[in-house]
Amino acid sequence: MSELWQKSALSLAALIRNKDVSSREVVQAHLDRIDAVNGEINAVVEIRPEEVLADADRADADQRAGRPLGPLHGVPFTVKTNVDWAGYATTQGAVRLKDIMADRDAPTVERLRAAGGVPLARTNMPDVGLRINTESSLYGACHNPWKQGYTAGGSSGGEGAALASGMSPLGLGNDIGGSVRNPAFCNGIASLKPSRGRIPGGNYSDMMEPAINTQLMNQQGIMARTVGDVRAGFEATMGAHPRDPESHDAPYHGRPVTKRVALVTAPSGGSTHPDVSAGVALAGEALANAGYDVVEVEPPLLTDAYFAWAELMWTAVTVQKPLLDAVMGEGGRAFLDLTNSDLPVYTQEMTLVMHQTRYKIARAWREFFDAYPLIVGPTWTQPPFPHGYDIESRESALSVVELFRFVLPGNVLGLPAACVPTKVINGFPMGAQIIGDRFREDLCLDAAATVEAAFGVLTPIDPRP
Repeated sequence: MSELWQKSALSLAALIRNKDVSSREVVQAHLDRIDAVNGEINAVVEIRPEEVLADADRADADQRAGRPLGPLHGVPFTVKTNVDWAGYATTQGAVRLKDIMADRDAPTVERLRAAGGVPLARTNMPDVGLRINTESSLYGACHNPWKQGYTAGGSSGGEGAALASGMSPLGLGNDIGGSVRNPAFCNGIASLKPSRGRIPGGNYSDMMEPAINTQLMNQQGIMARTVGDVRAGFEATMGAHPRDPESHDAPYHGRPVTKRVALVTAPSGGSTHPDVSAGVALAGEALANAGYDVVEVEPPLLTDAYFAWAELMWTAVTVQKPLLDAVMGEGGRAFLDLTNSDLPVYTQEMTLVMHQTRYKIARAWREFFDAYPLIVGPTWTQPPFPHGYDIESRESALSVVELFRFVLPGNVLGLPAACVPTKVINGFPMGAQIIGDRFREDLCLDAAATVEAAFGVLTPIDPRP
């Protein structure tokens, strides 16, 4: 039998349910794995072994007592440091937020606990999540397990690296600009950014209400090594919650649709590396071989979608800039300054037009989904870059903004998007992002599972020095 840390969350749940192993044994295996490899990549930033093992012991006691078991009973999961976990600081990766303590679990942590999960450790992220490279002023840099010194993506980069290196089987992140998808691409794992309102947010430690960009574009997400685990995490956390007024109870499955896919190997608006295009093309081939009708066609108004995201995002960031400057470390401030140095001051009229444009794009994409229910394209359009590249110069910072452009429509339009790896090419995992219409996570995950079945699961791996 393979090591316990190598197994999927659902496999571990089955072993525990069948009493082949205990939750304590599973948790201890992951604690040992963290001890063995975290020093190489700095993905896990806080762990309390005695508390975690006590939670595992309680899970084992519940099973012995014959109490009802959830679908993830006894399985450990990791939590990004901007998600409330009772008794832990919600630091958001920033030195100046290191003492913001949470006295209650965020809805996602609460629901994974209700499904039987055991929270294991905190994972690394960049300051306040406003950088797609996980270099934290509080915790330091998180390295890509495939290549030391390279980015693990962001902002849920610690989650991605921890999963890819076997330190965790399941993770919680969030996504306002690809933050659960960027690390999935960089680390060769699977993830899901759900539709707006599908998984509830709402930290109890928040000191102010979320800005409009967060309300409209940020979503809690699930990360794992397998699509099946992502689906299980999604099903455990989805649905309305009193903490989040925008959260919804919507059925998991939608109406039957045609199995037609729009394949985008090189989206407009910038360059795309051949390795990235090859990874996306492999996903298209797998879907075609499985009976999908795959057509190379680009969705409408792509450039408009990129700019709508940028305008919505940076309007709020500009208003909050004095606060962000006071909270963020040097690297985070540098990235914001380099990418926003010549932005206009948005007027009321410009903001009104931006929201009208957002609506026009949403209508055009809804019409497109009627003909092509799924869009398959890249997550990043370039391979992972070395640490520090995103703040090396204005040119490098803008090139980084360009490379994650194809994740942006999913945020500005509130669409679900799943990521799945295909193949390692020139030392890094490549893969595809699968985008669907709102509340069609079922279609995205079904297609992602089809791609995974064709190529297998690429992780866990041992971090490479």
